[in-house]
Amino acid sequence: MLDARAGSLPCCMIPLFLHYRYRHMRHMRHISIRFRFFGKIRIIVTFLTTIGLVFSTLSCSGPPLRDPVGAADAGKTQVPIRFLLSFDDGPAASGPAGPTLSILDDLAHNSLQPGITAVFFLQTRAAGAGGSALGRQIMQREYDAGHVLGFHTATARHSNHRYLDPAVFEQSLSDGVADIGSITGTAPALVRPPFWSYDRRTFAAYQAHGLHVVLTDLSANDGKIWGVNFSLRRRSSMLHQLGDVREQIAVGALPVIDGNIPVIVTFHDINRYTARHMQEYLRILMDSARELGMPTAAKPFYDDRAELERAAIGRSVGSASQPVHLPGLWNWIWN
Repeated sequence: MLDARAGSLPCCMIPLFLHYRYRHMRHMRHISIRFRFFGKIRIIVTFLTTIGLVFSTLSCSGPPLRDPVGAADAGKTQVPIRFLLSFDDGPAASGPAGPTLSILDDLAHNSLQPGITAVFFLQTRAAGAGGSALGRQIMQREYDAGHVLGFHTATARHSNHRYLDPAVFEQSLSDGVADIGSITGTAPALVRPPFWSYDRRTFAAYQAHGLHVVLTDLSANDGKIWGVNFSLRRRSSMLHQLGDVREQIAVGALPVIDGNIPVIVTFHDINRYTARHMQEYLRILMDSARELGMPTAAKPFYDDRAELERAAIGRSVGSASQPVHLPGLWNWIWN
């Protein structure tokens, strides 16, 4: 999945880039015939710089956070939220120091809440994931540590279920359910469709296998794992996404489950940058909730498998026709 934020020049640097690009071009005018040409370039650069300033103001700062509940009494009127962490595309079977293993260590040992449990949506038959001996060992370790194993794919690649041959799709569901059941002893209850993409046919197939479709509220947009795989706006992005969740809570759009409102957060455990910054992401979530005046549960992250799975099922999509909001560009692509 594509990270729409990573890999691009930060918008607030566009004016500075254009300014110094123009100065460099002025010094290169050592032939008189280029003089008039660069004079025109100066006009263009001036225009683009002005446009860049406008867009950098709009994009870098982001839209103002609305306060539907009122900052003064937010803590009194809101049910506490609890962050439900989820990870896609793993396990990363790249070696004994892979990113999935690093994330497992950070969830178990961190300064905020040791022993955090999460939902891992698995690629059970991908060569670099669950299809390898190491991948199967990691999936077993995830389950032994108290995490929930959910289904993502059981094909050789990260394939969109909507575009698979119907027979191949059905076989992949049977294979994935069996793969996970061989570890847990029970069939999985959760599925996250690859690329967040499903239709009435695939949704009905998930239900036939006892799978509940789980999407997300917040996303690190870290699905791009090669090349530039980081985001310089991870803190501001999480803050604004959580601000949108606060608005949904204010109008009663999110359910209360076991006394808390589960807020689903999605990462990719195959992303090495995410793995290196996992504990920072945990702090960002807590800082964002505090800044927005959103109370968190006494244990702000789930640490019990049964509670975690119950919350995930409670936040699952009820029907294929239910309106949903997807992260990043995916909402625009599929909706």
